[in-house]
Amino acid sequence: MDHHRVPAPRGADRRPPGVDDATVAGVGKLTEALETIERARGHLYAMHQLTGRADAMLDEAVRLLREAGHHTVAEAVQRRLVGRNVVDGRWTYQLVEEYDDGYYAEFRALERHAREELLGGVRHAYESAMKEERRSAGEPGHEAHPPHR
Repeated sequence: MDHHRVPAPRGADRRPPGVDDATVAGVGKLTEALETIERARGHLYAMHQLTGRADAMLDEAVRLLREAGHHTVAEAVQRRLVGRNVVDGRWTYQLVEEYDDGYYAEFRALERHAREELLGGVRHAYESAMKEERRSAGEPGHEAHPPHR
């Protein structure tokens, strides 16, 4: 894309009039970074849930080890692992809360601010311009918009 021209929106391109390609690309990259953070957040929640599930499984492991007569090992697992913090002073729910309330909240707020300030709040302006550039107008399956209902 030419970063200096002022494109005229057409078809699928939803950018506000007068917004240049460089602005669309910059905000698009910021949004792409946010989408990556959304995936990272999902992995954090997966870690939270999997860690909790593993901690609950320890109860059964302790019971089975005791039944098998391995009281010393069962006691070590009970005392050293069951309910243990995953990082200094924190369980995973605390990690999730701190992430959500800090880094994640700030990231989302700044991405939204950039879209509102630079693109009038339009979401996925980069992708809409790409769609317009890549589609074969007039071909089935290449419509700019869904049919009106």
